[in-house]
Amino acid sequence: MPLSFGDQFAFRLTGSTTAALIALMQTITDLLATNSFVCLIALDFSKAFSTVRHDTLLSKMALLNIPDPIYNWLVDFFQDHEHCTKYGTATSQMLQVSASIIKGSAIGPVLYDVNASDLSTVTPSNLMYKNADDAYLVIPTSNVQSRETELNHVAEWARKNNLKLNRVKSVEIIFKDRKRKQHIPDPPTLPNIQRESQIKILGVTITKHLSVSEHVRDVIGKCGQSMYVLNVLRSDG
Repeated sequence: MPLSFGDQFAFRLTGSTTAALIALMQTITDLLATNSFVCLIALDFSKAFSTVRHDTLLSKMALLNIPDPIYNWLVDFFQDHEHCTKYGTATSQMLQVSASIIKGSAIGPVLYDVNASDLSTVTPSNLMYKNADDAYLVIPTSNVQSRETELNHVAEWARKNNLKLNRVKSVEIIFKDRKRKQHIPDPPTLPNIQRESQIKILGVTITKHLSVSEHVRDVIGKCGQSMYVLNVLRSDG
């Protein structure tokens, strides 16, 4: 599968959390103009950065148009990593580390972008939005029957990349236009995936009617609490 970075918003010069939110909200709004509802599934990968397999990642890096010395440097960077555990006076034997990238390192986040660059949808008109290891699957009404197919595809991609799709922590929300008079029943729930009426996307709480009022109230409330604490500290001083 070819590598693509058009749906990735993290760790890129033209990408940001704000850009990801705007793109995602715009897409859902546009789809609601011609669809009765839009399904969004927030995918959760267990310990994504810690389980990226080095040889799989390097095989994807080899597909990029980068100078050979840089690729060779990356190969050297991942070689001969070992780990042991010490408890009390006992120390385990050294074992080779063949997976994981350091999230806080300079190249770690970009390498995860490369690793996730071949994760995409399999059904036309379904869309994937990614911000680092946060991935969101967008499915319009016309493709609602493809949800399980898409999830199986994501799970298989994760397996091949030494990751694990955590269905229990993944969440589905059904977005609807509250102005639409025709009532369309929600699709059946997916096995082991919780359905919510509101969801936190990249730190912003959004309801099934695309309202962020709950998020705004929460931010204002926290600001009020902080202001109260500052006033108390100022008066005590």
